[in-house]
Amino acid sequence: MNPAGAVWTLSEYAHGRLQAVSFELLAWGRGLADELGVPLCAVVLGEHLPDSTLQALIHHGADLVLALEHPALAQFLVRPQAQVLRALVERYQPQVFLAAATTTGRTLMPYLSILVDAGLTADCTGLAIDPETRLLLQTRPAIGGNIMATIKTPEARPQMATVRPRSKQPLPVDPARNGCILRHPAEGMDLRADVEQLAFIPNPAQDGSIEEAEVIIAGGRAMKTATNFALLQKLAQLLGGSVGASRVPVDYGWQPYPRQIGLSGKTISPRLYIACGISGSIQHLAGIQTAEKIIAINKDPDAQIFQVADLGIVGDLFEVLPALIERLEQCLPAAD
Repeated sequence: MNPAGAVWTLSEYAHGRLQAVSFELLAWGRGLADELGVPLCAVVLGEHLPDSTLQALIHHGADLVLALEHPALAQFLVRPQAQVLRALVERYQPQVFLAAATTTGRTLMPYLSILVDAGLTADCTGLAIDPETRLLLQTRPAIGGNIMATIKTPEARPQMATVRPRSKQPLPVDPARNGCILRHPAEGMDLRADVEQLAFIPNPAQDGSIEEAEVIIAGGRAMKTATNFALLQKLAQLLGGSVGASRVPVDYGWQPYPRQIGLSGKTISPRLYIACGISGSIQHLAGIQTAEKIIAINKDPDAQIFQVADLGIVGDLFEVLPALIERLEQCLPAAD
C-alpha cells in the first residue's frame, strides 16, 4: 500500500506511548479518506516505535502507518520533525494532512506549511469533503467565535488543518483489522536541531488536565467570586472529578486558564459534565459537544445550556449545590 495521494494524520508519540489525540485524528481522517476513495495513513515520528504501538493505529482505523525512527526524533524539537515531514510530504504528495491543535500540532504544522508552501487552517471544529470539487471543507470559529467560517484550499497541497482535541470520539477498536506498516529510512534527511532539550519538567500547579477528566464540574459568571468555587471543588471531590470554568471566571481571575472550557479554552469529552451558573454561549457549547451526559443548574429557565442538557435543574446554584453535596455525603461511602 502506497501513502501517495492519501489522507494523512500526524500521530503524537511522547514518553513511550501514543497520545490519545492520535486515535481521535484517525476518526476524523477515516470519513475523509472513505469519501475520497483513498487510504488513510498515520504518520509517526520517534526513536524506538514498537510494532504493537503501530498496530494500535491500524486497529483504530488507519490503512497504513508511515513510521520514521531516529535518535534526533526522540524528543519534540520542531526543526528536525518539520524537515522530516517536509521530505515525506514532497515525496508522497498527500491530499490532506491533519494534526491536533495541541502544543505539538500548533507549533509544528505552521512551520511545515511554510516549508511546503501550503495553507493551514487552525483549530477546526468540522471537516468534510465537498462532493462537487472534492476539496476539504475546513470549518472553524472566527471573529471571536461569533461566526463559523468554512475554508477551502483549491490549489496548494496538501490541504492542511489542525483540529481540536476531544472534538470527536475515537473509532471502536478492531483487533482483527489489517493494514500495512512502512518503516521509512531516515538516511539523507536533514535532522539538525537549532535548540537542545535539557529536561521535561511537569507544571506542579496543574492538578491534571481537564481534557482527560471523566467527570467535570464547571462554574460560570453566576459563581460570583473565586471563593465560591470551593463548592464545585467539594462536589468534584465527591464524584472523583475535576473543576472547570467558562471564560468569565477565568477573565476575572477566579480560575486559572488551564481550566477554561470553550472555543478559547479546552474542548472536553467527559462521561459527566455539570454546568453550574453557565448560560451556554455558542463558544462554550462548542467545547462540550462530545460530553456523554450534561447536567445544567441555572436559575434562568431560558438559559441556552438547557437546550443541550440531558438533565436541567432550574434553581439557585447556591441552594442546589449544598443540598446535592449533603445528599452525596450521606449516600457515598466515607473515604478511608
